[in-house]
This record gives sequence, structure tokens and C-alpha cells, in this order.
Amino acid sequence: MTDLTQTTPPQEEGRSARKRRVIMEAATELFLRNGYQGTSMDEVAALASVSKQTVYKHFTDKEQLFSAIVLGATDRVGDFTDAVTEFAGTENLEEDLSEIARRYITVVIQPRTLQLRRLLIAEAGRFPAVARDYYLRAPGRTMDALADTFQKLAGRGLLRIDDPHLAASQFAWMILSQPMDKAMFFGDEQQYTPADLQRFADEGVRVFLAAYRI
Repeated sequence: MTDLTQTTPPQEEGRSARKRRVIMEAATELFLRNGYQGTSMDEVAALASVSKQTVYKHFTDKEQLFSAIVLGATDRVGDFTDAVTEFAGTENLEEDLSEIARRYITVVIQPRTLQLRRLLIAEAGRFPAVARDYYLRAPGRTMDALADTFQKLAGRGLLRIDDPHLAASQFAWMILSQPMDKAMFFGDEQQYTPADLQRFADEGVRVFLAAYRI
């Protein structure tokens, strides 16, 4: 008699997870290169070196695959927001805020992250729910973490802030606006060195603190 409570053997789970990862990597490459409309499930299967049946076993359709890739890109946001939360206890405001800013811009201004952002913006009309979820899980979650931390720093008497969410938005865009805008329009032609990104971060912090530090 078959034990219906028996789970899939670890080896099988591992193989399934590897195939899913390979499919997502192949689909990501194709979506970023050819766009959503220009990518087919047949092409995904071919690039991943799996059967089309295997692709559909993991993803019911192209829309679900696209959604999994976009929302999967938000998985590591928690690492950054955790760092922002810890920053609320800082004993060295300028130095630690500069570290947060440098980490922030380094994470956001990466070729693959920017490519995905351009793709999602292009497809936001077709997938409004996916675009909204991405915002809530990544930019929105980051803004909430920054706002909460800035409010706590104001409570400690380190900052003077009346609107924490406005302050969080200003902080983010003083750091990101120039490299982000150019990247959106120039694409992969626009490259920044680590020194460039550090300068954007440090100058953004300098201006932010000039406005908000007590």
C-alpha cells in the first residue's frame, strides 16, 4: 500500500529545485535580451536544455514565469532593510549613514537590476499587479524602513524631521537620481565605477545631513 504522507526524497527535491533555477536563469536572460513579447517558452526550454514539458511542470505559463523572476529579485531586500533598522542605534551618524548610502547605491545601480527595472516598467501596463507587488516588496519596503529609522533618529535628537517618508524619499533620490536616470535612458552604455557610486552616496549624505541634522 502506498504511503500518501511520504514526501519526495531529498535527492528528487534537489533536482527539481536545480531545474527550476536553470529555467529561471534562461528565461531571465531571454526576457532581458528580447523583452516579454519577444520571448517564447520554446526558447526558454531550449536555452535551459530541458523539455518544454519540464518548463510547464514548473510554470503554468509565461506570465507566471515572468512574475516569478520579477518578484524573486526582491528576495534579498530584507538584508538591506535589516541593516537600515540596525542603523537606528548608531553612535556615529555620518559615518554609518554613509555606509548605508554606499550599500544602497551599490545594490540598486547594478546592470542586471537596472535591466530588470527597465523591463518591468515597459511591461507595467500588461502586468500592473506584478509591478505593484515589486514596488511594495522592494522600493516601497526600503522607503518604509528608511522612514522608520529616520523617525527613531529624530526621537533620539539626532535629526530634525517632520515627515519621515518625505525625508526617506529625498535621501534615496539625492543618492540615486543621477545614475538611475542615465541608466534608464542610456541603458548598458552608461557604466559607473565604484568610485563614482561612492561619490554619489557621500554627496547625497552630506546634503541630507545639512538639511536634517540638528
